[in-house]
Amino acid sequence: MALNWTMLNPNRTPVPLPNEMTITTIDSGVELSLTIPDAPPTSGNATAGGSGGVKKTKGLGRVWLTDQRLIFTTDKSPSSAFESLSVPLHSILSTRFEQPTFGANYLTFEIKPSNEGGLAEGTMAELRFKDRAMFEFVSLLEKTRERVIYMRRQQASEDEEGLPTYTLPAESSTVSMVGGIPVENPPGYDV
Repeated sequence: MALNWTMLNPNRTPVPLPNEMTITTIDSGVELSLTIPDAPPTSGNATAGGSGGVKKTKGLGRVWLTDQRLIFTTDKSPSSAFESLSVPLHSILSTRFEQPTFGANYLTFEIKPSNEGGLAEGTMAELRFKDRAMFEFVSLLEKTRERVIYMRRQQASEDEEGLPTYTLPAESSTVSMVGGIPVENPPGYDV
């Protein structure tokens, strides 16, 4: 969602948000590539609009998956184009686990950017692990992301004004009620 917005401790670990819980961490060998279009994609066209250029950047470092966000921090290197990437899980619009015939598995995902976060509509990220399998991490990410989206939908439905409460109609003089249950049968029907 935003480049270089993660607050880092001196040991380059992210400062947790209130009530944030870390689910898993990959401490080394994580490569993140970002493709940032300079303008939003036009409808029906897969390329970026505007002047049509894209910015590609890559970093090598560590990744954290928490119950609220995906965080990537680069190793301290002057060649890195960015220092960190923080993506709330609900801002991951789509994911795709790629298993090429030749080469290592990797994860691609589209990011919904925040205002002034350094990203643009249509930003795509590619996450690769150098020394480990990726399937378990992708499974954890998907489950956690689904839970976050479910919880946000539940919260939104609770916040919306619900249906009006049902009240019983005033008793009719033709039907006698005992304990809220009609005593008489309905009128007969012509056969």
